[in-house]
Amino acid sequence: MKFFTGMAAVAFVALAPVMATSAAAQEYPSRPVKIIVPFGAGGPADVFARQIGQHLSESFKQSFVVENRPGAGSIIGTDAVAKSPPDGYTLLLMSNTHTTNESLTPNKPFQLMRDFVPVAAINYSDLVMVVHPAVAAKDLKEFIALAKKDAGKMNYGSSGLATPYHMAGELFKTMSGTDIVHIPHKASGEMRSAVIGGHVQMAFDAITTMTENVKAGQVRALATSAAKRSSVLPDVPTVAEAGVPGYDATIWLGLMAPTGTPKAVVDKLNAEVAKVMAKADVKAAWDKQGAVAMTMTPAEFDAYLRKDIDKWAAVVKAANLAK
Repeated sequence: MKFFTGMAAVAFVALAPVMATSAAAQEYPSRPVKIIVPFGAGGPADVFARQIGQHLSESFKQSFVVENRPGAGSIIGTDAVAKSPPDGYTLLLMSNTHTTNESLTPNKPFQLMRDFVPVAAINYSDLVMVVHPAVAAKDLKEFIALAKKDAGKMNYGSSGLATPYHMAGELFKTMSGTDIVHIPHKASGEMRSAVIGGHVQMAFDAITTMTENVKAGQVRALATSAAKRSSVLPDVPTVAEAGVPGYDATIWLGLMAPTGTPKAVVDKLNAEVAKVMAKADVKAAWDKQGAVAMTMTPAEFDAYLRKDIDKWAAVVKAANLAK
């Protein structure tokens, strides 16, 4: 009897961490959850973080609070999450800025796939290449000719280094053989204002946030960035069909958590995010904006991230952008 009692005790000790984790997952979340957005207010990351946060608050009956911490091409806010307790109460709203930064800024204080675990992909959307109306180019081929004629004199805006807007511009320069000066801004709202105000000639912006400006005539859309035309701006050709074959760039968003976050909590969050994206009202709203849901398991999102890191590492190398 003493032998079996001893074995039972050993088994209990071995199972205790698993039981504790399971209990924590069942209770999660028992207090407000913070979603840190390492970008400025008003951009796609901020907008969709608030939408997801609102739905998760309703699902879990607990507050999911969005906090913007922009700066240093997303590094400041991301580092804050990396240093947070791995308990599921601090999440990172990330984008392809993060996969680009793995090669563009290798000496940052964290490594994406070492210090974070994938939670859920959210969505992707096309970018739209726009110019100020004063630019003497009515289509993409005319713009490329103008940029080559005035090499180094034209400029394009972005919301900072490594952002999808920056990398879309660099990919365009590399593939079109143009020399256009990059003008980084602190946030996408500043970039948007700069091109609308004519302070920069061109910018790539998310179709979800720039479409209304296009329709209002504040900017001229020359092309969209994905492989196929956007349903939101169907009359605007893609960069690939308008003069730069093979061009393809989008902006996508996802959620990550600090490494060590219990798998049960990660799985619970992933399942709830998937439920949010399956809602009819969410689908309708995103379709209208030009956003497409990306539903993946944590393992699938992990593989997606690693593939994207490799993709942008090649662009960074080709454009000689690494710091």
